[in-house]
Amino acid sequence: MSLIVTGTIGIDTVETPSARRARVLGGSAAYFAAAACPLTPVRLVGVVGGDWPAEHRAMLEGLRGADLRGLETRPAGKTFAWGGKYHENMNVRETLFTDLGVVGEAPPTVPSVFADSQYVFLGNTHPSVQRGLLTQLPNRKIAIADTMDLWINIAHDELMQLLGEVDGLVLNDSEAALLTGVRNAVTAGERILAYGPKFVVVKKGEHGAVLVHREGVAAVPAFPATEDMVVDPTGAGDSFAGGMMGHIARVGATDFETLQDALTWGTVMASFTIGGFSLEGLRDATPDAIAKRHAEFRSAARIA
Repeated sequence: MSLIVTGTIGIDTVETPSARRARVLGGSAAYFAAAACPLTPVRLVGVVGGDWPAEHRAMLEGLRGADLRGLETRPAGKTFAWGGKYHENMNVRETLFTDLGVVGEAPPTVPSVFADSQYVFLGNTHPSVQRGLLTQLPNRKIAIADTMDLWINIAHDELMQLLGEVDGLVLNDSEAALLTGVRNAVTAGERILAYGPKFVVVKKGEHGAVLVHREGVAAVPAFPATEDMVVDPTGAGDSFAGGMMGHIARVGATDFETLQDALTWGTVMASFTIGGFSLEGLRDATPDAIAKRHAEFRSAARIA
């Protein structure tokens, strides 16, 4: 089924306690697509500048099932760039710089050939931009949005309007607490349901994820990764969303049970992401490796 993602395509510089990588491929839409493509074809909508490296385009073009006809290049502009540093505790990250570049300009347009997309993921950007993209997808069966603390703080009213128009919201536990004033993930999720969505997925990092749905609550643990498996956590949340949406679109259903299963696929795809810088971990995830890890995860989590 037709899955579309809108979000950032960027150039990342990442420093961890053991290594540093400069000007690697990053961005929410890139990680999402790389995680979803092993499960279902993905249509990508985004914008880059004239400085975007050719090897980054080649990496996205190498994703089986990725349709890049919605990726716009603005030759006179600069690509979104982000730099971050992880400390010994890899759950602690410091943002060193953010250069919006073309992301700070007018958003890309959804190509007419993508207008029939049924499964929609609105990657993290200004809520008004997300709403504008949503209006270009009239055939959607389900639309899920991501957000962050910045928009909760500076675009709260616009975010609340968006929540009245989407089916689901994905955010982390600190963002859920900021949005609702409640630290408990389940209670925060229930409050967000009152704003409009049918369900909320609250990501809790090393403590897994919680699905709060109008039909009930479900939870999955994080993948039991050893210390040497964690190379770079950048993009894990976006990859979680890619795996989750990839499963939903592949199955072609949005019921409570399907969403529960989708959490397991999101968790598994995120576990590959953290195993390398940029898309290295996802690039090396073969169908057999994904299926094996998914079976191992379900067994470890006692999921039938």
